[in-house]
Amino acid sequence: MTDLRLVIFDVDGTLVDSQADILAAMGAAFAGAGLPAPSRSEILGIVGLSLPQAIAHLAPEADRALLDAMVVGYKSAYTELRAEGGVELSSPLYPGVREVLETLNARPETLLGVATGKSRKGLDKLLDGHGLREFFVTQQCADDHPSKPHPAMLHEAVAVTGVDAARAVMVGDTEFDMEMARAAGLAGIGVSWGYHPVSRLGAAHRVIDDVAALPALLDTLWEAA
Repeated sequence: MTDLRLVIFDVDGTLVDSQADILAAMGAAFAGAGLPAPSRSEILGIVGLSLPQAIAHLAPEADRALLDAMVVGYKSAYTELRAEGGVELSSPLYPGVREVLETLNARPETLLGVATGKSRKGLDKLLDGHGLREFFVTQQCADDHPSKPHPAMLHEAVAVTGVDAARAVMVGDTEFDMEMARAAGLAGIGVSWGYHPVSRLGAAHRVIDDVAALPALLDTLWEAA
């Protein structure tokens, strides 16, 4: 066991607000399949799941071939939207996020990571577009793990960093993030500015309304540990 601490962040709805492109890309995927698009609330309700699981949830009557085609359609539409607007417009950072990452990264005992339902390609594009890659020593994504809320992403993050689960936290906006944290034995910190209402974050240890509150909350949690 080391004295290191690990803060793992979800991406969409936690660090960046990508909902416009998520909604548009999902609409394009359903249109391409000849299906009516789900509502905004239905689409945002599955954010956090890996893409195949998300589309299967939204289109339960579609067969495997159609689901695979819709995944391809979504990825294509999302890539086009990101290319048109650029990462900073397509998936802008929430206010205060960069400053908090800089604050936490400046603490020598604190390591940062991400655990996301994005693909590796999508994550790479986002991190590089915002100049965030340097902050995260572990980057877990959908290409390498089962979909959230399976705890595999968090198990791998603590394993590769050597940080004890009791000194690691998961920060996210969805119930899938909080359930994943609980399954992995980590404290889950929910955020209220993302895509799931606070009422769905029942598995969270704490919920914050302002990212600027995170450093002090982490100090409190670790002092009590």
